[in-house]
Amino acid sequence: GDYPVISGGESPMGYYDTFNRDANTITIAQYGAAGYVDFQKNKFWANDVCYSILPFESVDNKYLYYTLKSKQNFIYSIRNTDAVPFSLPINTLYSIQIPLPHIKVQEEIVKILDSFTNLIDALNEELSLRQKQFEYYREKLLKFDEKPTSIFKFTKVLRGKRLTTKELSDNAKYPVYHGGTEPIGYYNEYNRDANTVMVINVGASAGTIGFCNQAFWSSDGCYCLSHNHKIDNKFLYYSLLIREYKIKSQVRYAGIPTLDQKVIENIQLFIPSLAIQQSIVEKLDAFESLISSLKEEIALRQKQYEYYREKLLNFN
Repeated sequence: GDYPVISGGESPMGYYDTFNRDANTITIAQYGAAGYVDFQKNKFWANDVCYSILPFESVDNKYLYYTLKSKQNFIYSIRNTDAVPFSLPINTLYSIQIPLPHIKVQEEIVKILDSFTNLIDALNEELSLRQKQFEYYREKLLKFDEKPTSIFKFTKVLRGKRLTTKELSDNAKYPVYHGGTEPIGYYNEYNRDANTVMVINVGASAGTIGFCNQAFWSSDGCYCLSHNHKIDNKFLYYSLLIREYKIKSQVRYAGIPTLDQKVIENIQLFIPSLAIQQSIVEKLDAFESLISSLKEEIALRQKQYEYYREKLLNFN
């Protein structure tokens, strides 16, 4: 369908062939992600667990959205959490109070905040395009007509060693990886060198490919691939990254999601000369660096927007 269906989540639950709400409508989830405030820029279908907020003439529509969004944490705090899914009853929603300056003041505030959100939207669009560009060239650069060979010829799968919670510290030097690509804590020793490729083997992130550019501790929920002078580790990372979907499809879901070591050992790759590997890595690193810079810029602009939103909407 052409029109998103807005329900009780933070994103559309699907699409439909007609709409029941006009563009530029504020929505608040009633169930599920209850209390989530959003602004629908296009026509959409509002499901029965989605509140549509329609302001009177004395209230600027976008001003009301920015004001409600600034109260997002408060709205979450007044939800009914006694049952699952959480809910936001209509009488609780009506109890929310907002500052209401003159309509001209509202419009001026909207003008300022729109300038921030328009910039963030443009950066997000640029990020999406750069991500697609990176993926396109990654596929092109890592596609070889030559016959692949077993991963065994240039690397080994290494199992890590689990640490107890008591052994972890926020003040230690080396990150510890277990069931995800974010550290679960820090430790004063390491068992893997910098620039090592990792494959998460347990939990919700099983099958995820990671790369750590500093020495770290690998737990038993994180496979690592040994270094070999015949292969550039970043080239190995990119080569596995384009196979991540297939690797994840082989995760066992009986109980805790688990990726068997044999899945990694059975992978076959074509490995060109080291000079070609490094040339490919240089090109793909340039895309990754640009994407990383865009993400940092978006994060900074988001903080800037939130800072000025709080300042502009504080009438005490």
